[in-house]
Amino acid sequence: MENGEIESADEEITSRSGRQYRPVVSHDPSVVQMTSMDSGPLTEIQLKNIRMSSQPKNGPNATEGPSHGHDGSNNSQRESKLELFGFDSLVNKLGLKSMTGEQIPTPSSPRDGEDVSITLGGPKVAGPKLGTMMGVFIPCLQNILGIIYYIRFSWIVGMAGIGEAFLLVAFCGSCTFLTGISLSAIATNGAMKGGGPYYLIGRALGPEVGVSIGLCFFLGNAVAGAMYVLGAVETFLGAVPGAGFFRESVTVVSNTTAANGTTSEVVTTVSTPSLHDLQVYGVIVVILLCFIVFGGVKIINRVAPAFLIPVLFSLFCIFVGTFAAPRSNASSGITGLRSQTLKDNWSSAYQHTTNAGIPEPDGPVYWSFNALVGLFFPAVTGIMAGSNRSASLKDTQRSIPVGTLAATLTTSFLYLISVLLFGSLATREELLTNRLLTAEIAWPLPAIIYVGIVLSTLGAALQSLTGAPRLLAAIANDDILPVLNYFKVTEGGEPHLATLFTAFICICCVVIGNLDLITPTITMFFLLCYAGVNLSCFLLDLLDAPSWRPRWKFHHWSLSLLGALICIVIMFLISWSFTVVSLALASLIYYYVSIKGKAGDWGDGFKSAYFQLALRSLRSLGANQVHPKNWYPIPLIFCRPWGKLPENVPCHPKLADFANCMKKKGRGMSIFVSIIDGDYHELAEDAKTACRQMSTYIDYKRCEGVAEIIVAPTMSDGFRGIVQTMGLGNLKPNIVVMRYPEIWRRENLTQIPSTFVSIINDCIIANKAVVIVKGLDEWPGEYQRQYGTIDLYWIVRDGGLMLLLSQLLLTKESFESCKIQVFCIAEEDTEAEELKADVKKFLYDLRMQAEVIVITMKSWEAHVDAGDQQDESAEAFTGAQRRIASYLAEMKETARNEGKPLMADGKPVMVNEQQVDKFLYTTLKLNSTILRYSRMSAVVLVSLPPPPLNHPAYFYMEYMDLLVENVPRMLIVRGYRRDVVTLFT
Repeated sequence: MENGEIESADEEITSRSGRQYRPVVSHDPSVVQMTSMDSGPLTEIQLKNIRMSSQPKNGPNATEGPSHGHDGSNNSQRESKLELFGFDSLVNKLGLKSMTGEQIPTPSSPRDGEDVSITLGGPKVAGPKLGTMMGVFIPCLQNILGIIYYIRFSWIVGMAGIGEAFLLVAFCGSCTFLTGISLSAIATNGAMKGGGPYYLIGRALGPEVGVSIGLCFFLGNAVAGAMYVLGAVETFLGAVPGAGFFRESVTVVSNTTAANGTTSEVVTTVSTPSLHDLQVYGVIVVILLCFIVFGGVKIINRVAPAFLIPVLFSLFCIFVGTFAAPRSNASSGITGLRSQTLKDNWSSAYQHTTNAGIPEPDGPVYWSFNALVGLFFPAVTGIMAGSNRSASLKDTQRSIPVGTLAATLTTSFLYLISVLLFGSLATREELLTNRLLTAEIAWPLPAIIYVGIVLSTLGAALQSLTGAPRLLAAIANDDILPVLNYFKVTEGGEPHLATLFTAFICICCVVIGNLDLITPTITMFFLLCYAGVNLSCFLLDLLDAPSWRPRWKFHHWSLSLLGALICIVIMFLISWSFTVVSLALASLIYYYVSIKGKAGDWGDGFKSAYFQLALRSLRSLGANQVHPKNWYPIPLIFCRPWGKLPENVPCHPKLADFANCMKKKGRGMSIFVSIIDGDYHELAEDAKTACRQMSTYIDYKRCEGVAEIIVAPTMSDGFRGIVQTMGLGNLKPNIVVMRYPEIWRRENLTQIPSTFVSIINDCIIANKAVVIVKGLDEWPGEYQRQYGTIDLYWIVRDGGLMLLLSQLLLTKESFESCKIQVFCIAEEDTEAEELKADVKKFLYDLRMQAEVIVITMKSWEAHVDAGDQQDESAEAFTGAQRRIASYLAEMKETARNEGKPLMADGKPVMVNEQQVDKFLYTTLKLNSTILRYSRMSAVVLVSLPPPPLNHPAYFYMEYMDLLVENVPRMLIVRGYRRDVVTLFT
């Protein structure tokens, strides 16, 4: 059967059943369970699924026989028990080998909203698993003991002296040891995928940090391959001088003191490999190694033991030769182990040298302790070799910590002993001029060291050319950075394109040809990676999330922080310019990933830090009311449309624009909510889809906010639940924003009045401020500049919310050219001047600039005839009167026929017709005043009258329609029982 048929069958079963299931494949036992649940007739595809799922894994022919029937009954009994839970069994979900012998691959970085399909493949033959010694300790030892020890370590001892060489080894060794502790903690906190340190850092600090440091680590490995190649070529040319096409010699002048006390100059000529020879042979070696890498991992694993034995044997020969020196054919500078030599070499002798490291008074390079740190630090790297092989280890939880730390301590002890031995073995001149001192002192023949150096360095270079492309492919496979899509590989495939790219970088570094200039670059990249590992462990350890349960218990956040600080200190000690360049490169990659990269949720430590910071901040706010100086609007944007929006449009496009206008410089949070009418069990998936659409809309509008979708029987019930439960502590929405239902009469939506009044009453009871936007379609966009005035009709005390909203509008580019006018309503003429003075003083104390206008209105009687008013709103007033009278007559007729009291919206009401006329007349006069003074204003803000008690919702909608009549853009505002502005500092 084809995969497409299986998937279509699964979809059919899922759609016809009342419950939702995850996709499964044909041979999953759950296919039988779900098919048996379906009450409908079985289709042909479903029958095929049942036949396939009933076949055992050893083939279809094995279905015959008595033994199979017995097994089948047992399996059927097990399935009938698991069917109760409605999920796939643990065997299918986790791939328990003890029960099925199969493994189920899972994606390394699933995205939000993706369905991770589980595909069961056939049983794979697992390769031999490695233990701690061969899987971690030996690879780390082989990577740490590299070219620096063989051809540079004795030179470093001669330059720094024994004392500072001890300090150098201890300083660099402590960095890698602390990093090893952090690595052990992170590596034992769960299963590891491909990518090594990139995987660890990315899952701890997020994809942006992981990709930036991972790419730097990739560059470090690629450049390290060039270093190993140059070391091997330099050793080969030193052992076989005739193989070089070009030769160079340097004259060294040194002072010697004779027995009689006289000082004489000794002139010696030192032959060094030519730069052009290093370049030619280096490029050839890189190309040959690439051919081996293209052969695959199997060929590399076959030749890997051949690189290990020469390393161990060469170390043995060096130490034996140290105690046997000086031999008959040794140089005059090799004195053997003597205390006088140790005293002479104890102090440092920093001086100028050539680019090849040969002492020369006028040399272009001056060496210091900081420079030696950069030269020596690559000799302690390689602690990630074990974590890179986690898939081949029997027990990663034990092997990685023990093997990594054992290799780190072993090599550090070896370096410390070598400092003492080399410093006591030869004179300083010998240490500085004899680049291959280890070969000369080796017992029994120097050729053993030459062969060991070449093979070990070529092996390390081969590992670099093998590991770096896989690291790049792992980054590309996570699909975070689109530009790396070319380096993607299928599971189990070879990263050929990534290998070519790595070889290109390696060849470029080989062309430079100077080992001493390459090593500081490697140091920076490796230190960045080590600092990332330490910071990852520091963050995870400090946050101490419930999922942070590493098996390696010997760790502490202070040690990780110390390790990260040491890494940063070493970077600046080596070269502040290299440090700035490397940090800038990592920052540019981070910025590029954050802008162009695809979002991925890996459960990184930053998300946990944000969560804990939010909880701590929420607790610090307490349950008391926020002081007016610290008050921020937290609008609850009610997105449920009164009418219908186009398909796939979650809410009105201008709502987010208005929400941004309620924030000062974008600070603050908005909550976008909508309500779906219906049953939650049936519409839960629709709500999730709508929530994702709403979140996409918010991001597109660049509005800081969150989306929430509620499923409720009615809009009123849903909003009542929202207004009571939304938010935590003081971080609750304090303003409800919704669109005015202008279409209710035009589209004959009779249910809108009761819902609208219910929402306003719920806000008043819940002590929430209300902002109703009329003319949302005409609300200006971000770059649509407005001119004119922002007019406030300040009728009732609202805590200063209307004033604050006008000031927030002025901070936006759309309204920054407008001026504020405050209109106050005075019922008596005698109150006008006093009211104007008080309002001006109040606005001055609030640091608000506005023009104050006082309008006098005398009390109106309800029986005043509206027809006498020479006002353009008179027609709307007359229409409202007529509709209210008709509605009231229908109510009375219904009550008389049913023998019940007046009912409206399912509740008894008492209608005072004189009061109704008074309310209508008041809104008429207010609307006329607004049209007279604010016809050309950019926006009008007016106080929201509360719904009168015992009045039908239909009447209130008529009042509101008359209030907003002919006003193109209006904000109807009602504050709540507290101040949002203050007069005091």
